[in-house]
Amino acid sequence: MVAQDFIINGFQLPLPLAVLLLGGLASPLVGILSRKFEVKKIQEAWMVIVSASALVTVYLLYQTVKATANEILVIGMWGQAPPLAGCFEIDMLSVFMAGSIGFLGLLVAVYSVSYMERETRLTEFYTLVTFMMAGMTGIVMAGDLFTLFVFWELMGLSSYALVAFLKRTWGPIEAGFKYLMMSATAGAFLLLSMAIIYGMTGSLNFAVIADSLRGAPSSPWIFILFSTLVVGFGVKSAIVPLHTWLPDAHPEAPSPISALLSGIVIETGLYALTRVLFLAFEPGMFKLPMAFLAVLTMTLANVTALLQSDIKRMLAYSSIAQIGYMLMGLAAGTAYGVMGLFLHVFNHSIMKGVAFLASGSIVHETGTRDIKSLRGVGKMMPLTSISLFIALLGLGGVPGTNGFISKYHLFSAAFGSGLGWLGIMGVLNSALSMAYYLRVMQVLLGSPDKGFKAHEAPILMVAVTLVMAVIIVFLGVWPAPIISFATDASEALVNGLSTFIGAVLG
Repeated sequence: MVAQDFIINGFQLPLPLAVLLLGGLASPLVGILSRKFEVKKIQEAWMVIVSASALVTVYLLYQTVKATANEILVIGMWGQAPPLAGCFEIDMLSVFMAGSIGFLGLLVAVYSVSYMERETRLTEFYTLVTFMMAGMTGIVMAGDLFTLFVFWELMGLSSYALVAFLKRTWGPIEAGFKYLMMSATAGAFLLLSMAIIYGMTGSLNFAVIADSLRGAPSSPWIFILFSTLVVGFGVKSAIVPLHTWLPDAHPEAPSPISALLSGIVIETGLYALTRVLFLAFEPGMFKLPMAFLAVLTMTLANVTALLQSDIKRMLAYSSIAQIGYMLMGLAAGTAYGVMGLFLHVFNHSIMKGVAFLASGSIVHETGTRDIKSLRGVGKMMPLTSISLFIALLGLGGVPGTNGFISKYHLFSAAFGSGLGWLGIMGVLNSALSMAYYLRVMQVLLGSPDKGFKAHEAPILMVAVTLVMAVIIVFLGVWPAPIISFATDASEALVNGLSTFIGAVLG
């Protein structure tokens, strides 16, 4: 075993992916041992260890990719050479996304130790979370559409069950079923797009797709392919009008799962869309459609969020709006725009992660998600509320937070690519979003109703949200490291296409 891959009987996997898959497979055994010997917290400790190990191996993979010629690592499966066989083709964008998944996953694992202690079926919970992280990691490292689709389904199946995990009431079951049906329909569109691509290129390998399709003249089949890809990936990305599963799923899921769904699952869908669009099409083809979807997504989501009385439902619509901002970077079609997109992917994963975790702590202690009923909680749960306030300010793009940094780059990319109207709509929507963020802050700082009491969340939950809040401010004051990483990721996608093709085809 070396730093980049894990080999079993000739089957090769990137090391972070192998850690998560083996960790997930071992989780039921750990659960059995925990019950047999009546030792508490073994499952929780195992989840934290697996998440931390995955993050460490992402760093090892980063070092390996940096040391590899052209910074692209190709790992064939079953000992067969691509493009004839499935493969993993890992560049700096893959590493960036894997790092984002691993970092948020580790924080959520630590938070879940206290949050989920009142629940049963913890073996099932931690197994599903590990496999969901494995699915996302496999997606961002896939070198062909078949491999991507396999891990896409692993991510999906795990997340459907996790949305419906709290099945004591009908709400989570209904939300999980709606999520399943919409995602299954989107999966059919993905299969259709794969069939079209195979018919046009004779392969599902990303390098072959880019070498064969990019720059091809417009035709009805090209338009149909573009449409099926947008629908197939757009449902999971929660792009309006394909978003309707998300406002139901996120409030009903346990708060750690809401943080993962909003913080990185929908961004993984956006990653897949961005990767495939840049491989198969010239940016000029998808520039205006993506700009239109960006405006539609951010505007409808922000207006609808204003009307919400459920704090988790409001945050769910906020997540949809944030996808709209990210689509601005895709619409720009430049390396700078894509840098802003993936910079916001990481920043949003932290901001929305802490927003859902902090609000989850509040719901955990008060038993209500109704915003009006939470009046005065800010004074009773000051540390949790401070974390939530910092996250909301970051999501609104207030200077001094990491949200301001990535939104600045996204809006600048829109103006710089000749889409000034898109940049203006982004600024206006960002200002509009502050209306519902400030409303939440005002309610939490108000005077509590008579008889209403709450106390601070458990120390582990508070510690996780405070650490994440510090990261929001730290990256708002000193964003250079993450900007540099995001720049390397965007350059690998936009300007490194010939290298990406050459790594497989020679």
